[in-house]
Amino acid sequence: MREWWVQVGLLAVPLLAAYLHIPPPQLSPALHSWKSSGKFFTYKGLRIFYQDSVGVVGSPEIVVLLHGFPTSSYDWYKIWEGLTLRFHRVIALDFLGFGFSDKPRPHHYSIFEQASIVEALLRHLGLQNRRINLLSHDYGDIVAQELLYRFKQNRSGRLTIKSLCLSNGGIFPETHRPLLLQKLLKDGGVLSPILTRLMNFFVFSRGLTPVFGPYTRPSESELWDMWAGIRNNDGNLVIDSLLQYINQRKKFRRRWVGALASVSIPIHFIYGPLDPVNPYPEFLELYRKTLPRSTVSILDDHISHYPQLEDPMGFLNAYMGFINSF
Repeated sequence: MREWWVQVGLLAVPLLAAYLHIPPPQLSPALHSWKSSGKFFTYKGLRIFYQDSVGVVGSPEIVVLLHGFPTSSYDWYKIWEGLTLRFHRVIALDFLGFGFSDKPRPHHYSIFEQASIVEALLRHLGLQNRRINLLSHDYGDIVAQELLYRFKQNRSGRLTIKSLCLSNGGIFPETHRPLLLQKLLKDGGVLSPILTRLMNFFVFSRGLTPVFGPYTRPSESELWDMWAGIRNNDGNLVIDSLLQYINQRKKFRRRWVGALASVSIPIHFIYGPLDPVNPYPEFLELYRKTLPRSTVSILDDHISHYPQLEDPMGFLNAYMGFINSF
């Protein structure tokens, strides 16, 4: 019996070693096109991927899109064309550690750095003195809160924010319900690097699919696109570091929630109410209590954590209704 287990162990070692060095999946034609149509700029020696489309000629309006965890700017592809029909410039980036941007390790990833990267991108594009509409989702909501805090402080070199639209982000630590896998990776200690190396498409898809509504779940090819973005530049190996934003959000709650509550610019929230990460009604009740001046769009009952992917037309209509209201 003991010899049998030894043989299995000897066989498993090279198999596991081979598995851990499986190359990332090839990009689908659609994802390859997204990458090819984008550009890179350099922030402190690190390459940051971004998209910048020129839309309506003669319009002064600019919108900057901030994506969520653990995906990338490709989350916005379903509403991209619609945005170009309203805005002169539509801009999105992959945050450091996400998508096609660099994913250094070891590295102290922080919301503060991501906000500085957004500011650097707009300086790179010569838009640092323009009024910017921010549209954000999930992780991007927290980055938007930090940008809003800097705007409120009226610090030189910061963005001038015209409006902010958030969507399904855990802006309140007390109502945020992270997934089990996120908890394990965030607080796994010495186990976290092992877990990130063991992560594969099956684990990823099984973990992400439940945050979509039952009728709006991504197809397998869409999940592969998300996974390809994560695996690019070995991004699965930095997920545990990126997840420290959950701890940062708790530590800096007063700074970031306070920024939302104290500014006078138009603020809107687009909400997929079936979201298990920011559950209804607890999240919405706290949001309305904390930000009574903000307007809210609640999408259909079956829409969950990724509203721009699950109901792109509903999401776009809600956003346009907000933008056209001031």
